[in-house]
Amino acid sequence: MRIVNETTNARVRKIVVYAIYIILLSSFQVSFPDTISLLGQTADLVFVFVVLSGYFNGFWDGAIVGFICGMVRDVFSPPAVLGLDGEVRVTAFIGVFTLFAAGITGASFFTKRMHRNIPFSIVAVIFTTFCYKVGGYLIIFGWSSMAGTTSTIYQPLTALVYSLLPQLLLNTLTAIPIIFLLRFLGPVSFRGRSGRDEIIEKQGEGTWLGI
Repeated sequence: MRIVNETTNARVRKIVVYAIYIILLSSFQVSFPDTISLLGQTADLVFVFVVLSGYFNGFWDGAIVGFICGMVRDVFSPPAVLGLDGEVRVTAFIGVFTLFAAGITGASFFTKRMHRNIPFSIVAVIFTTFCYKVGGYLIIFGWSSMAGTTSTIYQPLTALVYSLLPQLLLNTLTAIPIIFLLRFLGPVSFRGRSGRDEIIEKQGEGTWLGI
């Protein structure tokens, strides 16, 4: 009788590989931001990683990896906002909410219809980045207006040229090596070119339920 079966090996491998990816990508993004920046924007490696984890490996991977990455972001680099009273305050759970939403969005973005193919995964990254930037802009603009701190950086054209477009370009370029890591090096093992969704259901979606 085998104590360690294939399912257990898949679970352990998934946890280890994801942990390595999260540590390496988070460390690189924080340590070398200037090497992957454009017009003041920095490629969000962790955000792209979360979206692609959900897209390729299913809902539970996107949700749980997004939640964990969000916790890491909130602990080590929580965003600060100007309160309505004029005081700067550190926010909580913004990273958790953002990356959790990114993970489940990636997992739901035409994955069944497009069979989780590589070219369309880049479209998923572009779409999710667009929603993230536009949603963030609207929230920041509305909050800043209430706090009376609006400036020219919040003008739509300025935000488009110096925020949205550079971020879309950087995240799209960043997606290419991360796609290679996730699709060909794990954490879910794909053998052959057929039955990809069945493999995900066996090794991806259900794996988390036993942890």
